[in-house]
Amino acid sequence: MEKKDLYQYVGSMQQLAYLRPVVHGEGRSDGMKAYEVKNGELFFRVLADKCLDVAELSYKGMNINFLSKPGLQGRNHYDTNGDEALRSIMGGFFFTAGLENICGPCTIEGKDYPMHGRIRTTPGEHLCGDAFWQDGKYHLRIQGEMREAELFGENMVLRRSIETCYGEKSFTVTDEITNEACRREPLMLLYHINMGYPFLDENTRLWIPTKKVTPRDAEAEGHEDRYDQMESPKAEEPEYVFIHDLKEDEQQDTFVCVVNREKEIGLRIDFNRKYLPYFMEWKSIAAGDYVIGLEPSNSSVYGKTWHVDHDCVHYLEPFASETNALRFTIADTREELDRWEQEFKEKFNKRKDE
Repeated sequence: MEKKDLYQYVGSMQQLAYLRPVVHGEGRSDGMKAYEVKNGELFFRVLADKCLDVAELSYKGMNINFLSKPGLQGRNHYDTNGDEALRSIMGGFFFTAGLENICGPCTIEGKDYPMHGRIRTTPGEHLCGDAFWQDGKYHLRIQGEMREAELFGENMVLRRSIETCYGEKSFTVTDEITNEACRREPLMLLYHINMGYPFLDENTRLWIPTKKVTPRDAEAEGHEDRYDQMESPKAEEPEYVFIHDLKEDEQQDTFVCVVNREKEIGLRIDFNRKYLPYFMEWKSIAAGDYVIGLEPSNSSVYGKTWHVDHDCVHYLEPFASETNALRFTIADTREELDRWEQEFKEKFNKRKDE
């Protein structure tokens, strides 16, 4: 519907779509600044104080994201304190791991690298939330930058934009990472995308265009044949992590889907593998820690020590930049899911060389 027609039904677009700055007022999230975004039946919450990460995602009232036991929380004194990070990793729909480390905590040449890095708890600066008409569409956009820097050390800047348009069941996260130091710097980056109940249950299936599935460790071995299906919760079951070698098209574009046919809902994640050549899956059917995490990354899940030991650290030259875009789309009809499945088969199963 065009703007002039739509405004015959509403006096304010906030009746249909809005972007609102909010401040949380209690518990571990007390004082945390965020943005609420409502786009018709799509809703998500962006944390201004934590890397503009998306904490919550729901569609038509159905929760899609995972939230860990500590619940929604802001920045804490223990965020980057070794294994204590487990008390501050709330999951959320996605959080950004990096920029010096993406996995477990480690110490290299006397320098500490906290679990999943520091960028996930870095507050945004130069924040801007805007809602506007352009080219016949009503846009909702959040922008800001996060700086990870140290005296005599790195000076890395992540500029993020999150945008959706009214009437569309999708939003896009676009990141530009720039090395503003006068020396080349290592760059580790992982997007930790986490799904939870009720979107995630025994009927949920993964469509991953994988060439090869490798279990990360002994706990995951023997479970790789069920990487694409969720199971019932099981008390004290260990987590499984799988490494996927993904297929892509000629432009290095690919996509993965999380689909619940029983509830007629699916989530699709489109991205390009130029700067995200790795892809990991985190699966936990542990009772109370029930989650699937999908993780496009520029580094292996084995962590910083492994990359240093194998001399395969990814570097960004002085004042160079890299850009990643991840598009998240919801399908809520059988017909849409059928179209996704057909596209998936045509795009990835026809390539006989893979």
